[in-house]
Amino acid sequence: MAVPEALAGLTAIPGVRTAAELSPAAAVSPASAGLLTVLPPLARLLPGGGLRRGSTISLAGATSLVPALLAAATRDGSWAAVTALPELGLAAAAELGVDLERIALVPHPGAELTGVLSALVDGFDVVVLGPVAVQPQLARRLAGRVRNRGTVLLKVGPWPGADLELRVSGRRWHGLTPDGHGHLRTREVTATSYGRGSAARPSSVRLQLPGPGGMVAAGEPRERRLAEVAG
Repeated sequence: MAVPEALAGLTAIPGVRTAAELSPAAAVSPASAGLLTVLPPLARLLPGGGLRRGSTISLAGATSLVPALLAAATRDGSWAAVTALPELGLAAAAELGVDLERIALVPHPGAELTGVLSALVDGFDVVVLGPVAVQPQLARRLAGRVRNRGTVLLKVGPWPGADLELRVSGRRWHGLTPDGHGHLRTREVTATSYGRGSAARPSSVRLQLPGPGGMVAAGEPRERRLAEVAG
């Protein structure tokens, strides 16, 4: 289903809008090898180095991981939809590299959540669902739809039977002087992935999220930081 067709089916639901003007001729673009690209610092977290079509991924610890995962995919022509996440910051998303012209927003789906999710899964490459509770039966049904359609579902918070879980921890801001003055410039975190199959062994990376200029960057190796402190 083309993206405009999916959006047309949602126009009766109050609150549906796009992050920028959607092109009337746009359609879901297929990704090679069944993967949607991610920014290089995030590739080590994901099996195959990208977002695998047909997979469900739960995110915990930092909402900022959502736009970071969408940045490369939207830049390369994929379409994404975000629902039940009204606090998503579009300015910060743009700094991280998200193409806002390829984002559709349904901030408050309300009682129409099931119908909204079904329509979005049918029409978009990536669907982001905010921290709303989903019953296991509905989760299984939607996961099957995600697999059949080749969509990627990113769930903020737990998702029963998720193929992969990404967790952010160890946050540390940089930029303040020892006396507490200065501007916060970067935030260093540890991102860890857990999953099934090829992702059964946990993988962790250090990230600057955000890094210089609001972008995502690789964090400094722990050994280097310890050496600097010792020196």
